Order: sequence, then C-alpha cells, then structure tokens
Amino acid sequence: MKAIILSGSLRENSNTEILAESVIKHLEKHDYDVEMVKIKEKHIEPCTACWTCQDIFESHGCPKKDDMYEIYEGVLEADVILFASPIYSWYCTPPLKAVMDRLVYGMNKYYGRKRGPSLWADKVCGLITTCGYEIEAGAGVLNEGLKRYCEHSNLNYIGMCAERDMAGKEHFRRNEAMEHTRCFVERIVEAKGV
Repeated sequence: MKAIILSGSLRENSNTEILAESVIKHLEKHDYDVEMVKIKEKHIEPCTACWTCQDIFESHGCPKKDDMYEIYEGVLEADVILFASPIYSWYCTPPLKAVMDRLVYGMNKYYGRKRGPSLWADKVCGLITTCGYEIEAGAGVLNEGLKRYCEHSNLNYIGMCAERDMAGKEHFRRNEAMEHTRCFVERIVEAKGV
C-alpha cells in the first residue's frame, strides 16, 4: 500500500511535520510505503481555470509546466492521500491550497464538453493539522472544506488528526499526541480494509 502526504508547512521542523512524522511511523508499521512531499520545495503555479484538463480523461491533462506533474503522479499511485497543513486564517497554507485547486480540476473531469470520471475516486483521504485555537474553532472550517472536497471528488474522507499548540514543539511529541496519530492511522487501515 502507498500513502502520500502533501505537506503545506512553510517552516522546517514545523509542528505539523512533527505530527506527520508520527503518522508516517505508524503507517510504516502497517507496511505502507509513504512519501512526504514538502510543497514549499516545489514550484507550483496556481490554477487559472483554463479548463484544458477537462476534456482529457486518461490523465490530469494540465498544460502548466511545473512540479505539479510529479504530485499528480504520486497521487494517482497512492492508495491514501493525506493533506498536512498548519491553520492559516482558518484554512490551509497558500501553497497547499494551490495544490488542492490543481488536483480538484486535474483529477475530476466534470466540467468539459462531456462529463468524465474522477481519476482518484475511492482513495482514502485525510487531514493532518495543527492550530493555535481549540481544535473546532481553529481547524473546523478546513475539516468541513476538505470533507466537501472529498465528497465532490468521490474520495473516502476519514477525518482529521489535529493538535492544538499548547506549549511548543514538545507538545506535539508527547504521548497523547502520538496516541492520536496512532488512532488516525488505525482509521486509515480500517478504511482500506487491511
């Protein structure tokens, strides 16, 4: 089984990536091959809604020449797609939003001359996030947005693994946070039926 984590963190050794690393360790215990893509290291242009991709059913079909091609390929190969982001103004970071916009059009062929398929239908999807507010107040909007995004894309949304920053980096390494990541991975494994 393969999993891809699309990390929108903008800082090295960020709280969100500390949480994601724990998710990776638990996935690897279940024999998952995990790739974490740090979007800040990639050149990703925003979607301009040109809709060129919509009449190309066999691939993403995006005409932009940037690093998104490798993300499309990684997502198509993966069984599990995890979006990882700290909360910025109640949503994900701008680099991750650009990736999400490009994916929703490149993978869902709903808007062309003829309605086509969802190229990533039935994959498991989840959210890894950190925020400064209480979880629902901080991450609730992104959680709901991603739930709708997955519904639209025919993805199996398993929810979020979210931690509030209470005391700096060590907070994200404590036993309780590690237990939350373990339970999150159990939901992934259960959703995949392995």
